[in-house]
Amino acid sequence: MKTEIHPKYFQAKVTCNCGNEFVTGSTKEEIRVEICSKCHSFYTGQQKTAAARGAIEKFNRRYGINKDDN
Repeated sequence: MKTEIHPKYFQAKVTCNCGNEFVTGSTKEEIRVEICSKCHSFYTGQQKTAAARGAIEKFNRRYGINKDDN
């Protein structure tokens, strides 16, 4: 096998725009990201359900389903 063909591996410091920092393994020494698990709405539980409700209402209108018919 050839020697010294692999990139160097670092314990990289990842920095998010929200200020959160953590360490991971990477071929880069420092990584900057815009969104992390501390500020992404999926992980924080602040997900907006308005889009889902809109899709449900659109489905109900398309097929003539009313809440009052139940």
